[in-house]
Amino acid sequence: MKIFAIVLTFNEARHLRRCIASLETVATDILVVDSYSTDETLEIARACGARVVQHAWMSHAAQFNWALTQLDSDTDWVIRLDADEYLTPELIEELSDRLPVIGPEIDGVYFSRRMTFQRRMIRHGGVFPVRVLRMFRYGRGRCENRWMDEHIKVEGGVLDLDGELIDDNLNSLTWWTAKHNSYASREAIDLLNLEYEFMPRDSVASLRGGKQSGVKRWIKEEVYARFPLGFRAFVYFFYRYFLRLGFLDGKAGTAFHFLQGFWYRYLVDAKVTEVKRHMQLSGCDAAQAIEQVLEVSIRGQ
Repeated sequence: MKIFAIVLTFNEARHLRRCIASLETVATDILVVDSYSTDETLEIARACGARVVQHAWMSHAAQFNWALTQLDSDTDWVIRLDADEYLTPELIEELSDRLPVIGPEIDGVYFSRRMTFQRRMIRHGGVFPVRVLRMFRYGRGRCENRWMDEHIKVEGGVLDLDGELIDDNLNSLTWWTAKHNSYASREAIDLLNLEYEFMPRDSVASLRGGKQSGVKRWIKEEVYARFPLGFRAFVYFFYRYFLRLGFLDGKAGTAFHFLQGFWYRYLVDAKVTEVKRHMQLSGCDAAQAIEQVLEVSIRGQ
């Protein structure tokens, strides 16, 4: 059985060795797709035995779908992992036991993903663990084409595993806020596209089947997106921090739930508002306003 792991990188020297080490007993091959890193990412990847290719970055979805075209044609399964993530020993053992006996009707495999923030595991707020489809049969899955919060889509049946992967980013809070500022622009594009439809919509949103990713996306697009800008960020934070007991995650958890559950969401709404204001003042369309205000080129996406 040939299992290819795909890891997308840009300046991930701090995390990559740990990520690859967790994949060594699961994946037969590891492909690192790098966006022209300037640190030691490439040297570490090659030293760990990974195959390395470089490709200019457009979006996470576009980069991953391009990476699929670089795999060997006799690949059986594909695993997607971010460089700051790693598989737990429990998940590795479960994959070793279950993969050989998975029937042909199964196209995708769900894992649970937990996140740390400032080295503390986030356990409350109704956020984690997140169920994510991170493994699929080669040729039967692709990443949905969107700017933010993209998921793998498969057509056939799926298998749910109990094991977890851990998202444990070791960078500073300054790096984290800069990254989420960039994420906010990308999420603003997806929200604007719901209203103005300047790009084809590609979404896993569905209430059928009860899958967490589909239900959460449906709530986000059909409920959350209809709430007033700004106010919805406060409602979401209140739900996470008070109703779902996010305050039990301690000081680091308070910072996480406030920054990721309120500040980030409010920043997305502020960017959406800024784009709409520019559209009114300049008379340009949504796509032009996004490029002029958010400084993000959406052509070719």
